[in-house]
Amino acid sequence: MSRRARRIGLFLLGVGAVAALGALILRDQVVRHQRDLFSSNPVRRLAALRHLNGEPASVDAVTVLRDFRAWEPRRLLRNQAAAVLERMESELRHGARTA
Repeated sequence: MSRRARRIGLFLLGVGAVAALGALILRDQVVRHQRDLFSSNPVRRLAALRHLNGEPASVDAVTVLRDFRAWEPRRLLRNQAAAVLERMESELRHGARTA
C-alpha cells in the first residue's frame, strides 16, 4: 500500500469516527430533551417543548406530546404543547396524503 493511500485511508477513518461521535452526541441530546419534558422544573419542560417544536413530526413525538398535555399542570405549557402537537399532527396528515 502506498503512503498516499494509507493517508487517505486514515483521513477517511477519522472522518467516519467524527461522524459517529457526532451522531452519538445528537442522539444523547434528543433523549435528554425528551426526558426533560417530564422534569419537575418548568423551565426544562419549556426548553424540551421548544426542542420538540424544531424536530420533524413523528408518531412517537405525537404520543409523548399527548401524554405531556394531559399531565402538565401549567396552562401556559399545556397550550405550548397543544400548539406543537397541532403542528405535528398536521404535518403527519399532510405527509400521509402525499405519500
